[in-house]
Formats: sequence, C-alpha cells, structure tokens
Amino acid sequence: MAGFTNSPPPPDEVRDLPVEQYNARLGLILFAVYLAGYGAYVFINAFRPALMDEVPFLGINLAVSSGFVLIVGALVLALLYAWLCRKPGGNRA
Repeated sequence: MAGFTNSPPPPDEVRDLPVEQYNARLGLILFAVYLAGYGAYVFINAFRPALMDEVPFLGINLAVSSGFVLIVGALVLALLYAWLCRKPGGNRA
C-alpha cells in the first residue's frame, strides 16, 4: 500500500527556547498594536458615529476607509512578523 513503509520516523525538530520566546513576545507586541487600532475603530463607531459619516477623500466615508486601513494594517503586521522572526542565513524559524 502506498504511504506505509517500515522506515524510521524523521528526527525530532531542534527547538530553540530563546527564539521561541522572542517570537512569542514579538507576536504579542504586534497583536497589541493591532488591538489598539481596532479598539480605536470600535470606540469611534460606538461613541462618535457621526464622525464615521465624514468623507475625507475620494468619496469614501471614514468608516469604509478606516476598515480598509485595518485590513491592510493586519497584512503589513503579518509580513513584519514573518520578516522579524526569520533566522539569519536564510533559515526560517
């Protein structure tokens, strides 16, 4: 049958505790940055909804444009996290 072999399992991954702690700390910091931006967005929507109706540019109201900023910001933070968590020499963490 395909996939059933008697070969030994692959070796366990080598874990580097300081690298794992750095990556976890960095992830929490970037999450806090995003959470602050999202919290501001929700706070403005909840307590100043008239502000979100203003049209700052290109005919798009502030609610839609700030929503797009949150989406793009999340992607940028994810790319930043991936870049900062890479190991020197091209090896990935």
